[in-house]
Amino acid sequence: MKGNVIALDHVNGREAAALMVDGQLYDVLIDADLPRPGAIYRAIADRPVKGQGGMFLTTPDGTAFLRQVKGLRAGEPLIVQVTGYAEPGKAIPVTQRLLFKSRYAIVTPGAPGINISRQIRDEEVREELLAIAHDALTETQLPEGAGLILRSSCHPDEADTIMDDILSMATLASTVLSDSGTTPELLVEGDGPHALAWREWTDPAQVDPEPGSFDSHGVTDALEDLAYDRVALPGGYTMIIEPTSALVAIDVNTGNDTSPAAGLKANMAAMRDLPRQLRLRGLGGQIVIDPAPCAKKDRRQVEGLLKSVLKREPTETIVAGWTTLGLLELQRKRDRIALKGLL
Repeated sequence: MKGNVIALDHVNGREAAALMVDGQLYDVLIDADLPRPGAIYRAIADRPVKGQGGMFLTTPDGTAFLRQVKGLRAGEPLIVQVTGYAEPGKAIPVTQRLLFKSRYAIVTPGAPGINISRQIRDEEVREELLAIAHDALTETQLPEGAGLILRSSCHPDEADTIMDDILSMATLASTVLSDSGTTPELLVEGDGPHALAWREWTDPAQVDPEPGSFDSHGVTDALEDLAYDRVALPGGYTMIIEPTSALVAIDVNTGNDTSPAAGLKANMAAMRDLPRQLRLRGLGGQIVIDPAPCAKKDRRQVEGLLKSVLKREPTETIVAGWTTLGLLELQRKRDRIALKGLL
């Protein structure tokens, strides 16, 4: 099926959303029994961690860890936001740099100014959006020292909707930042999969919210394929993705192709699909790729393709480079739960 389809359903009783692009699963979000990224707490400082420049905090959902702490005393309340899912046995990662994010607007405490997404390049459109932002801010005020970003999903034709979004985020930010409580409390719940789908998947799409939409659009079958480590690539090549406790190991194979260019072609096919596979499987941390055998002169081409594809990824991924043994290393932010654990 051509075009984009957003299916809103449930998996094993968990809220879930899937984005299908031209009949292929492009992204999937499944709720977890953990604090959601984006949740905002009033936390209480507990104890510092010597040598790491961080501090453990007490929240209503357990212990959190805040990095780069200065001048914070035990027992002091502070407002923090969850930045990702906690790894098993570890504290919830949080930050004091809050973001109030919706489909069209982001309020940025501590970063004043009105900005338009760089992805919007038409100067006339940018000017119209700035005017919409200024009109919205005549009806409400941003918190002192806060700024506003209009996201790439904004268009002047949706002026009223954008203004409502700005007003909603500005009001929420003002309420949270004026909080004066002294006990641990959840102030803002993080968005679930259905809300995240509305917020982040902004390209035109058919939306199917009916129960069973995962079955009718092929999402269920695609999820079953993701339960296996082996990934079939175009041309008969394969890629094995094996998460371990320390890293994610990826092995690229040429299959039955014995031509001189087989290694390069297999590696290029793997690099094109790798970001999608990591996104769908919810994998991050240290990633080590063992490419199919190819000439050293081809490494730049392989790495260049991977970097190009990663530019379109919302999750920060750093290509660290090649090792002495000819392995390619990546470092990817952990912002999702591994899919296997949810299925």
